[in-house]
Amino acid sequence: MNFFWYDWAGYIGVVLVLLAFLLLQAHKLRGNSLVYQLMNVLGAIGVIISLSFSEGPIHWPAFLMQLAWITIGVYGIVRAAQLRRAARDANRHVGP
Repeated sequence: MNFFWYDWAGYIGVVLVLLAFLLLQAHKLRGNSLVYQLMNVLGAIGVIISLSFSEGPIHWPAFLMQLAWITIGVYGIVRAAQLRRAARDANRHVGP
């Protein structure tokens, strides 16, 4: 059995997604944290790379699930940044 670079991308991606979920369940990460979201997005990208470059027909259900995972993760990153910015602006306007 030969392992190619895209196989490793997929395995690393799976490890990232599962590790993120484990750390969330162990209360080591928060669901809205940047680290958690990045682990999920980068993990899904790794799986998509593996699916895209491997021989044979692409497994569309897995591919679409990873696209959804990326979309949701990016949404979480953007939303968290907006909330942080709004909180920072609210604290700036509350002065002595």
